[in-house]
Amino acid sequence: MNLTMPLRLTSIAAILAANAAFAETTITIATVNNGDMIRMQGLTEDFTSKNPDIKLEWVTLEENVLRQRVTQDIAAKGGQFDVMTIGTYEVPIWGAQDWLVSLDDLPAEWDKDDILPAIRGGLTVDGNLYAAPFYGESSMVMYRKDLMANAGMEMPEAPTWDEIAKAAEAMTDKEKGIYGICLRGKAGWGENMAFLSAMANSYGARWFDEDWKPQFDTEEWAATLNTYMDLMNNYGPPGASTNGFNENLSLFQQGKCGMWIDATVAASFVTNPTDSTVAEHVGFALAPDNGLGKRGNWLWAWSLAIPAGSDATDEAKKFVAWATSKEYTALVAESEGWANVPPGTRTSLYENEEYKKVPFAEMTLNSINSADPTNPTVDPVPYTGVQFVAIPEFAGIATQVGQEFSAALAGQQSVQEALEKAQALTAEEMEAAGY
Repeated sequence: MNLTMPLRLTSIAAILAANAAFAETTITIATVNNGDMIRMQGLTEDFTSKNPDIKLEWVTLEENVLRQRVTQDIAAKGGQFDVMTIGTYEVPIWGAQDWLVSLDDLPAEWDKDDILPAIRGGLTVDGNLYAAPFYGESSMVMYRKDLMANAGMEMPEAPTWDEIAKAAEAMTDKEKGIYGICLRGKAGWGENMAFLSAMANSYGARWFDEDWKPQFDTEEWAATLNTYMDLMNNYGPPGASTNGFNENLSLFQQGKCGMWIDATVAASFVTNPTDSTVAEHVGFALAPDNGLGKRGNWLWAWSLAIPAGSDATDEAKKFVAWATSKEYTALVAESEGWANVPPGTRTSLYENEEYKKVPFAEMTLNSINSADPTNPTVDPVPYTGVQFVAIPEFAGIATQVGQEFSAALAGQQSVQEALEKAQALTAEEMEAAGY
């Protein structure tokens, strides 16, 4: 009779129980390759040390690719990701279709009521919060104060497009490789069309009239696109049709742009002397207007959401709560300084005396508060959204329109041809969709 067998079985059972107690759950996080997200990945030891049973796996993608991947996965219920980085466009559409997990049960200390109302409203469906904002943004003018001074000019706090054009001309010195203005040219509904849709609002243009008829055949859109082309062709960098957020950020940091009109979140990267050669010379102004009561600024939040297909929702919620918490903000401030904390999400941040000293804090908040997604245009429209139209069909349509506008910037067709194609394809898609 073998008396050691029960002892061995007992030992094996104890080992299995111990392993089970320390078993890791892996959560896969899809995110965008923006600086704030890269910084977050570098700080996650704080999270994993507090949650040793959770392992993080990152899928970091360029903006257009990220949108495509997460949209395909969630629509097909693929289950590739446990946490998705998505924006103010996707959240209300996907939340209404029950594709996302409600975050209303995050811990009380996470403090949902502290989220800026403009940002929280865009992530809420029928009273339920479906995503937690990692950072919020509008858009504004970032400019070289030294180049403006050399030109004998001063940037107004609230410039017009005419003033922007004059400043771009004055700052351009192509022999020195300095271009008066850098703007998004890369095709994509969240790339060139985010900028151009917001710019169009300030020119009185609309995507659709109140009967959902496309409006690219109007004088307002022609004025928008012609002004954009004039700025880029005369004062912009070469190859602009392939430049998106990251490419223009790099150009500005290298001192090659007199002005850059883009996301407010870029402010910390253009003023960081470690990365930016012009950090000490950067000034800020509101996005331009055209005297019609609307500025060319947008409203957006890159947010963390949990797809309904995740099999690790509890662990995913722990991560989302950590990454979007006040404590994470304090962690970044301690390690990187207050200027580098994720902006645009919490009221408490803009009440913090240390953060108030950051040179772009007030301008960022003013830009966010001046964007109104429920009333984005000069004339009435049937949709919400500032730089997008909050309907499921928009992403596909705007991607195609963005390709036509990018082709015009590359000199492959005229402005008129691009607008005619935009009008035709949008009308066709909307009719097919039942509008």
